[in-house]
Amino acid sequence: MTMKESMEPTDRVRSLEAVLFDFDGTIANTIPHILASFQHATAEVLGEALSDAILMHNVGIPLAQQMLELSEGDQEVADRLLVSYRTFNHATHDQMATLYPGSLEVLSALKAHGMPMGVVTSKGTPMASRGLDLFELRGFFDVVVTADDVPVHKPDPYPVVHAAGLLGIPAGATAYVGDSPHDMESASRAGAVAIGASWGVSDRDRLVAAGAAYVLDDIRELPKLIFG
Repeated sequence: MTMKESMEPTDRVRSLEAVLFDFDGTIANTIPHILASFQHATAEVLGEALSDAILMHNVGIPLAQQMLELSEGDQEVADRLLVSYRTFNHATHDQMATLYPGSLEVLSALKAHGMPMGVVTSKGTPMASRGLDLFELRGFFDVVVTADDVPVHKPDPYPVVHAAGLLGIPAGATAYVGDSPHDMESASRAGAVAIGASWGVSDRDRLVAAGAAYVLDDIRELPKLIFG
């Protein structure tokens, strides 16, 4: 575990009123599935499977926006990419998605402490719900905010602020745990404690540069950070 400014948790972290999570690359290891879906779509529509580095660059923003960037602004191509991606992704989701080791243990520990929790994801509601239901996680979360619930998306702060508001808690009294620079920027701009998950798509340097106050190497470090 590394901390941006101090080797010890601050009083603010120890007095958090809620913890919000990204889902993909943070709670669930869907990264190989996401990459396979992108590679299928780009090979089918563009004629070549793009590199992992290119494909993962914008993970954390809504899929339609990612496809528009991959198509260099060509909406017709972006639409075809989106259909191809979703067809493959939906057909293979339940076989390829897994939980990170410790995710269930950590959610259970936070729940046992009475900590309100939520999910803030750039996925649409159908696939976000599918992931939560597949792993039987819905009961852990008091709120779930998807790309369909907000007018603007990460890295804008609104999704984090909105989730905190649904909990009746100021965003500044929450932490947001995520694995992408978009997650960290959204959290820090919202005034939340930004906690980077280096086991996902981004290394610690990218997470800190995007605003992470803390970077964890394993989700099982989270309860110690929060509760001591």
